Amino acid sequence: GNMVEWCLPQDIDLEGVEFKSMASGSHKIQSDFIYFRKGLCFGLACFANMPVESELERGARMKSVGILSPSYTLLYRYMHFLENQVRHQLEMPGHYSHLEAFYDDKKGVLPDSKGTPASQQPVHWLPSIHRYMYPEMKITHPAGCMSQFIKFFGEQILVLWKFALLRKRILIFSPPPVGVVCYRVYCCCCLANVSLPGLGGTVPESKPFFYVNVADIEMLETEVSYVACTTEKIFEEKRDLYDVYVDNQNVKTHHEHLQPLLKINSADKEKYRRLNDQRQMLMYSQEVGEDCSSCEEDLFILFFMEQNNRIFQTLMEVSASQDKTLTADHARGMGLDPQGDRSFLMDLLEVYGIDVMLVIDNPCCT
Repeated sequence: GNMVEWCLPQDIDLEGVEFKSMASGSHKIQSDFIYFRKGLCFGLACFANMPVESELERGARMKSVGILSPSYTLLYRYMHFLENQVRHQLEMPGHYSHLEAFYDDKKGVLPDSKGTPASQQPVHWLPSIHRYMYPEMKITHPAGCMSQFIKFFGEQILVLWKFALLRKRILIFSPPPVGVVCYRVYCCCCLANVSLPGLGGTVPESKPFFYVNVADIEMLETEVSYVACTTEKIFEEKRDLYDVYVDNQNVKTHHEHLQPLLKINSADKEKYRRLNDQRQMLMYSQEVGEDCSSCEEDLFILFFMEQNNRIFQTLMEVSASQDKTLTADHARGMGLDPQGDRSFLMDLLEVYGIDVMLVIDNPCCT
């Protein structure tokens, strides 16, 4: 099995990290990178696999070199260093001087199991809504990560958007390499941002767990909301661990009351068309040299944040009104389909504890 060969500081609890930093099935690929979560910290590891003429190592030497940090936002900066170091460790095992120097240069105060030092609060992926952090929330990714996400899922991103906004437990399955799938976890999280103050005090925080494996089952059993990815097919059978299971482009749920959310309705199609129109305009303005400051990631995050803000602004206004009645016109004003999004709206009101009466039951009244 996997084992931790070396670490600093030596007294840190790294139980299970040897399985988080090397995805199950990695022996079939040459290299990969992997984001994961360990307690209150986030980790990034780079994996590499090198053939060797050694019976003891069964013809292959596989290693991962990783770092842990209370914040995931800085991890990407060290990707190149980790890639170089894992190669170095394959070719010259046991030489840790570069890693020691790196640790001495970067080490900070790590949170203990009881909590976090006030000066170094961890940056959560989807902060409670009133603590929304933009643009500090960014993670660096390969150029075109967002456009790959949109191309990969197509209109299905609107289905994922609803599940993310409802704080469901979303598990994404894919065989290795898992690095690109960790970016799908990130993109999924970007769908649910809201920047309105005073909302969501009681809403469960949606946690990015990135890569998870069977060693994480016990921990996942206690989570009410998360987004994660795995390379282990056995998770599909463990239905009590997730609400939404994503296998390649196939998004599914075993909960009957969530089934209606899997259908793409006319309002979803319209949102997808608008998103693509905005992307085309951005590409055109970049081509003609008018706009070099905007990037597709900003456009993507802001598109969904504005959409979410519009929904919650309307809901809060209606809940503050005298009759608290939400009509089909309100739904259309929020960019939703009064009929197709009815169950989504009902779930949204429940999850966020918004006191509003829905009166769009009868199709003849819409």
